[in-house]
Amino acid sequence: MKTLTIIFSIILATISCKAQEKATIKATQPNILWIVTEDISPTLSFYGDTTAKTPNLDALAKESMIYDNAYTTVGVCAPSRSTIITGMYPTSIGTMHMRTGKDVHSWGKRVYKKDYGRNDITGKPIREYSAVIPKNVKCYTEYLRAAGYYCTNNDKTDYQFAAPVTAWDENNKKAHWRNRPKDKPFFAVFNIFITHESQLWKNENLSLTVNPKDVPVPPYLPDNKATRHTIARNYSNIELMDAQVGAFIKQLKDDGLYDNTIIFFYSDHGGPLPHQKREIYDTGLKVPFLIKGINSKTKGRTDRMISFVDLAPTMLSLAGIKIPGYMQGKAFLGTQSAEPRTYIYGSSDRFDGFTDRIRAVRNKQFLYLRNYFPELPKYKDVAYRKNIPMMPVFLKLQKEGKLNAIQNAWFGTKTTEELYDCKNDPHNVVNLADSIAYKDALNEMRLAMLHHQQEAVDLGQIPESQLIDMMWPNFEQPVTKAVALSTIETPQGQMILLKSPTKGASIAYFISDRAEEKLDFDSGWQLYSKPFTTAKGKYIYTIAQRIGYKESKISKIKI
Repeated sequence: MKTLTIIFSIILATISCKAQEKATIKATQPNILWIVTEDISPTLSFYGDTTAKTPNLDALAKESMIYDNAYTTVGVCAPSRSTIITGMYPTSIGTMHMRTGKDVHSWGKRVYKKDYGRNDITGKPIREYSAVIPKNVKCYTEYLRAAGYYCTNNDKTDYQFAAPVTAWDENNKKAHWRNRPKDKPFFAVFNIFITHESQLWKNENLSLTVNPKDVPVPPYLPDNKATRHTIARNYSNIELMDAQVGAFIKQLKDDGLYDNTIIFFYSDHGGPLPHQKREIYDTGLKVPFLIKGINSKTKGRTDRMISFVDLAPTMLSLAGIKIPGYMQGKAFLGTQSAEPRTYIYGSSDRFDGFTDRIRAVRNKQFLYLRNYFPELPKYKDVAYRKNIPMMPVFLKLQKEGKLNAIQNAWFGTKTTEELYDCKNDPHNVVNLADSIAYKDALNEMRLAMLHHQQEAVDLGQIPESQLIDMMWPNFEQPVTKAVALSTIETPQGQMILLKSPTKGASIAYFISDRAEEKLDFDSGWQLYSKPFTTAKGKYIYTIAQRIGYKESKISKIKI
C-alpha cells in the first residue's frame, strides 16, 4: 500500500510539473455555444441515416464543418465529461470508473455515502467519492473566465467530482448567455437530456413520431417488435432533441448573435441501445460532431480524427488563450492547432457494480482492443439498462438460445485481443485478431497502444479501493484550507492579494457593502486570477476548493 501511495504521488507530480503558466495570446475572442445532447451515435441525416427528421440540425450542418471521425474516451457519461472539462484522459486523473458519486448536475450534491454497494476489481468494497485529480489540473473554463469570458452551464456537469465554484459564472437550470454583463464574450453550454438512455422507458407515454417498421436494426440486435419499438423511441427522441436545438438557434438569431458565434453540436458518447452505451466499440465511442464557424470557409466535411480530450485545448486555442502544458489533448482549431492525430484512445473500467479493464486504440480504419481480464464476461448485467423496454425480450431470447451468432456474441467470452476493420465492418462484429491477413494491422495497433501507455499514466492498474484511499486518506474527504488575504495600499485603492494554503486550490471572491451575506454557489462568485483593487470599507468574502476536496469555509474580512 505504501508503495502504491508513493507511485500515485509520483504520477500526480509528473502530470503537475508539466503545467506551464497560463497566458493569454492576443486574439479576437469569439462567442462560443455548445449544444450537447446525450447518448446518440451518428444516426443523423448528415451522416447518412435519414430515419429521424431533424430539420434544425440539417440546416445547421449545411453551415458547419461535419466531423466523420469524432470519438469520446469512454462510452458513458461521467468519465467522458471528466475528459471534456479537463483535457485529460480519465485513466490519467482517476475519473474512469462510472460513477464516483452523485455530483451529476450543477454544483453537485457533495454528499458521499460510505456504503456504496459497489466493489472494485479485487472484490473490495468502495465508497462514493469526489475524484481528487492532479493539483495543477483545472476545469478549462477557469482559463476562459480569467481571460474575460462569461461562462455558463445549463446544467449537467457529471465530472466525477463536484464542480468547483470557480469553474462557471452560472451553473444551474437558469444559466444563459443572456445574463452576462454587456459586451463580455460568452461561452455557454446547454445540455439536452431527451435522448438519454432513460428516456427510452420514461418517454413511453409519448407518441412515436417514427414508425417502428421504418427503423434500421443493427445486426447485433434481434429484429422483432420489441426491438423495433425501442429503436423507434430512440429516433423519436432524436426528433424531440432537434426541436430543442432549433430553440437555441432561434434565441441566438433573435439576439443578433448567430453570425458571430461559434456553435458546437455533439453527443457525450454513443447510442443508448444495448451493445452501444458503456461499450468500447464504435457503438459507444463514436459520436456526431459538427462546428459552425464564423465564416463560410469553415464548413464542409472532414475525416480528421478528434477525441474529446482535444476539446479543452481547442477551446483555449479558439479563444486565444495559451494551452497549459499538462493537457493531454491536441487543439484541432485556432491559433494553436496541432498536427492531426493518427489515433484516438478509449478505456472501459467499472460500470456501476461491474468492473473490468479494457483499453482501445482506433485509427481511421481499425479498432484494436486489449482485454486485461478476458475471463470476465463481455456482457455486464447493469440493472439500469434492464429498464430498456426491449431488454427483457432480448435476455429471454438469449436464455432460450434463439439469438444468431452475431447477436449472441455480446453474451460470450472475451479474447485477450480484438481487431476490427471499421471501414468494412462498421458494427465491429467480426474479430480479425487471429487473421494472418491482418497481422501487420494488428502489430501497428499494438505498438500504438504501447506508445500511448508509455506517454499517458493509467491509474486503472490500481484497484479502485486503493485509489480512493490515496485520494481520500483513510477514506475521508480532504478539506481545502481557508483563503489567506493580504492588502497593499495603492493610489487606486486597496490591492487585494489572495492565497490558498492548499496546493492546487482555486479561489473565488465576492465583494459586498454588507457585513452579512447569505452566500451559496449561485451567488455570483468571481474567479481570483490576479490581485485586484477595491475601495476601503468593502467586505471581501472568499472561498477556495481543490478539485476532489471539500470546499473551504467562507472567509470574510472588512477592508
